[in-house]
Amino acid sequence: MKKTTLKSMALLAFFALAISSCTTIDKSMREPNNRVQFTKSDFTFSDQVKGEASTTTILSIDWARLFMKKAGNITSPVPAGGFLPISFASLPIIGGFVSGDRTVNYALYNMMQDNPGYDVILYPTYEVKVVKPILGLGFLIKITDVKATARLGKLNK
Repeated sequence: MKKTTLKSMALLAFFALAISSCTTIDKSMREPNNRVQFTKSDFTFSDQVKGEASTTTILSIDWARLFMKKAGNITSPVPAGGFLPISFASLPIIGGFVSGDRTVNYALYNMMQDNPGYDVILYPTYEVKVVKPILGLGFLIKITDVKATARLGKLNK
């Protein structure tokens, strides 16, 4: 009886892993080893552009993005000390800190998808709206809407 139950549990676990899937879409940009001094005349700037994103978490899990992740990052070589800096952005961001909320990163990702060909995001501003519909308890259900606005810069040739 125990062997049959153990075999059926193993078969069930194997079947669950076989039918589950995960998709990751990643955009990256390599950061150069050396630093270059840029001036305003080195760039062509866009008008203000917007990117929007929304997340709904239930029991603190974003079920819509559980098996699919669209993110971007800057890949940076490991410095001599071996410390790898953490980068939250998809493009270098000048004049803004990207918060720990992933919805902000999704909004920046959508901004870049809608406006391809730019090299840098300049002075982004965020409008964040958080709704906790069940008694204000965010760990049950939380809806976060973010509107990011920024200028984008393209390096002149």
